[in-house]
Amino acid sequence: MLMPSSDEVRKPVKTISGIAPVAVMLPPRKCEHGTCIYCPSLNVPQSYTPKSPAVMRAMMFEYDAYEQVKARIKSYNAMNHPTDKIELIIMGGTFLEYPKTFQYQFVKACYDALNGHKSKSLSEAQKRNETAKHRCIALCIETRPDVCSDLHIKRMREFGATRVELGVQIIDDKIYKKVCRGHKVKDVIDATKRLRNAGFKIGYHIMPGLPGSNLEKDLKLFKKIFSDEKFKPDQLKIYPCQVMPGSELENWYWKKKYKPYTKDEIKKLLIKMLKTVPRYCRVMRVMREIPPDYIVAGTIRIDLRKDIEEELRQKNIKLKEIRYREIGFAMGRGEKINQNLGLKITKYRASQGDEYFLEIINEDDILFGLLRLRIVDNKAIIRELHIYGQALKIGEKNNQVAQHKGFGKWLMNKAEEIARKNKCNKISIISGVGVRNYYKKLGYELEKTYMVKYLNNS
Repeated sequence: MLMPSSDEVRKPVKTISGIAPVAVMLPPRKCEHGTCIYCPSLNVPQSYTPKSPAVMRAMMFEYDAYEQVKARIKSYNAMNHPTDKIELIIMGGTFLEYPKTFQYQFVKACYDALNGHKSKSLSEAQKRNETAKHRCIALCIETRPDVCSDLHIKRMREFGATRVELGVQIIDDKIYKKVCRGHKVKDVIDATKRLRNAGFKIGYHIMPGLPGSNLEKDLKLFKKIFSDEKFKPDQLKIYPCQVMPGSELENWYWKKKYKPYTKDEIKKLLIKMLKTVPRYCRVMRVMREIPPDYIVAGTIRIDLRKDIEEELRQKNIKLKEIRYREIGFAMGRGEKINQNLGLKITKYRASQGDEYFLEIINEDDILFGLLRLRIVDNKAIIRELHIYGQALKIGEKNNQVAQHKGFGKWLMNKAEEIARKNKCNKISIISGVGVRNYYKKLGYELEKTYMVKYLNNS
């Protein structure tokens, strides 16, 4: 591969949302509940294949967390991406079911790699990361809805986690039983509420086309996710069910007990789903990145989302979901950006509390930045602050992009104003370790694992 020129960012879409995501894969370990019928058995992390890019990278380093992170940063640097703001994503299994000692060592190794220094303890590594060159501004952990107790949440906060992805798949107990999922819809509801009250940003993995479902049921239950206040995730990954080798579903397929959706059926369903997604939710990904030679049946189109979005834009159909409206993608398409900006607030109920979704947008509804504020029982917690656009180095200025223009302070000031109106005497922030100094400059102090400011309500 030819090296990029000094002013060229290779594959800019990788950091187009303002951060550099670094996926760290866990070593293979069987789930304690057993195996879902759609999961393959390929001697790699559960539900992945030996040719998945993150798995191949992890196998190269024998699943060593330190080496995986170091290699990924080196790769970003080679493509001229800024690596000051890192989101760590621990993936490949139910992390919280691994031995507790392993969990702490694995997370510490991630911070050590970002710091370029091996600390004596996790807390020391986190303290170093507050001023490190590569700062962990967010940490995501994947887990099952039934492995998300208050104790699990406390531990995730000790790790510095700010985002959790739940393997929800579908909100139907009969289908859960049929596919050997091992948990119930009540677990999804309870986990969602606990995470939300603790300030986490919540993502759901959704799987249309499971055995026992159909196109009509999938759409009906998908709509319920956003109409019922017990759910309402902040993010989604939509992975239509595919038949993979070594899975029980493969046996069902060959026995004609299961038939996956066709490409056209999936496309039509996805369009209806995407039109349903409210403005406070971001669709992170559509389709799994599974190599075609590991798909026995089901669509092999990894880039189906791109086709759908292009078709919708040609028809001048606008989606409300976050990724579709981000400033970075609009600039990447060469659109002329209207700089007349305003603040839009969407209030909605979720998990028995009030959610305030603050957005900086222009007249074309292009999104520059957002903040999620939750108020429940006179307690205020900021669950996310994110400024979109191509990532910049910490302190760098660039008039062509949205970052580092004071948008964060604008959103924070408004959130504090809303908290005061709701008679909250303090406001907490679930902060990535590497963003603590930013909040300190705004008058916040570290209290346990949250950044906190006491408000003057007089």
